[in-house]
Amino acid sequence: MSVLNFLADGFSSALQWHNLLFAFIGVLIGTAVGVLPGIGPMSGVALLIPVTATMTGGQDPASAATSAIILLAGVYYGAMYGGSTTSILLNTPGESSSVVTTLDGYQMARQGRAGAALSISAIGSFAAGIFSLLALVLLAEPLSNLAIKFGPAEYFSLMLLGLAAVSGLAGKSMTKALIMTVMGLLLATIGMDNVSGVARFTYDFPILYGGLEFLTIAVGLFALGEVFKTIINREYQAGEIAKVGRVLPTRQDLKASAGPIARGSVLGFFIGVLPGAGATLASFFSYIIEKKISKNPAKFGKGAIEGVAAPESANNAASGGAMVPLLTLGIPGSGTTAILMGALIMYNVQPGPLLFADHPEVAWGLIASMFIGNLMLLILNMPLVKVFAKIIETPPRYLLPIIIAISVFGVYAVQYTTFDLLLLIGCGIAGYFLTKNDYPLAPLVLGLVLGPMIENNMRRALTGSNGDFSVFLAKPLSAAFLLVAVLWLVVPLLLKMRGKKVLVNEEA
Repeated sequence: MSVLNFLADGFSSALQWHNLLFAFIGVLIGTAVGVLPGIGPMSGVALLIPVTATMTGGQDPASAATSAIILLAGVYYGAMYGGSTTSILLNTPGESSSVVTTLDGYQMARQGRAGAALSISAIGSFAAGIFSLLALVLLAEPLSNLAIKFGPAEYFSLMLLGLAAVSGLAGKSMTKALIMTVMGLLLATIGMDNVSGVARFTYDFPILYGGLEFLTIAVGLFALGEVFKTIINREYQAGEIAKVGRVLPTRQDLKASAGPIARGSVLGFFIGVLPGAGATLASFFSYIIEKKISKNPAKFGKGAIEGVAAPESANNAASGGAMVPLLTLGIPGSGTTAILMGALIMYNVQPGPLLFADHPEVAWGLIASMFIGNLMLLILNMPLVKVFAKIIETPPRYLLPIIIAISVFGVYAVQYTTFDLLLLIGCGIAGYFLTKNDYPLAPLVLGLVLGPMIENNMRRALTGSNGDFSVFLAKPLSAAFLLVAVLWLVVPLLLKMRGKKVLVNEEA
């Protein structure tokens, strides 16, 4: 079957009434999650994983997995859309990839052009989303066919590269990111060893024989951790919200934004494909490039519409790009895609090269739903800009109990154990203290998801080589992945040391 035939099958699945409803609910919740400062796509997706388990309960396993991932993916890119609203109206980023949008978006809002900034953000996000999906359709099958030829040694090295990439670019301190990565890998070892049947780190507690549930840890760290942070730090919005005014952009606005949207889409997609790079890096790069090539760089930071169009396009294209390594290689490139991967595994769907062969209805149904979801977002975001702007005013005294209730009921509905509720609270407290001390949570989640797969592939490779570790260097692709992983960690350290030396010399 050709790619077009597979995509047509995907659309026949995505256009079923219940999947259309899941896509709509996902993008609507996602936009609201993006609009509410502090929650972000990772927390939003983690929070809704247990909800999908109850919503899709009556379907057969394949259909349930398709519906669940359609809903969660909708939350993911809906949050990338919605994050710009608070950046523009309140000068407060909804999530990290919208930080750059505040520079010009808020200045536009102060000049009475908030409507134009929000609509260009929606149009740019739509164009970037469609471009990244077309690129995903073209790349998905060739990449998965290539990945099928990978052996256990190549997979082990590729997963190490994924861990190194996220650790290398997560947070301010690489040391803290590596500590969190190792912590995630250690948590993944808890439970019964699949090969030998030996209990590891269970301390004779039968409840631990099955290991720690990914869902409980993700919801606790992200959703409850954010709740504790908001309550303890009293991070309540007190900013003045700018008036939206005219929503539709002028012809001049569209003309000025066309180039930045196109460049941001291409750049964002290819940065998103790189494991660990993510939407935040893409939005920063696109803004810097637009400023460099502009005939009038002085206008940036003072309300230039290009300063909104480029980063918003880039961060949405990056979210589409991040789906490429997740679906084709089984390597999540960011914290959110790691959570999506955990959700797929929970539904017995293994992302990777065999996904398109073993579960084509899930893979192509998801891709087709993303086309539909992007269109829904454009239709939603343009007329409902003023409505979403009102969501910002939701008092925390109503919002926080809702998040706590969804977390507790959702985890209990899936796990049915009080141990998981205690673990949820423990992870929430840990999440608060870790973020307070600048320890990034994404590497821990990634380590937890990839840990069992890294261990299994390492064992398979060593079994085939009779315990000879040189097998990882003997295979050219495996050696290349390991070399890139080492460079990914070492080069930033060398650049940092060089920068310190230059600074010392200047001071001397």
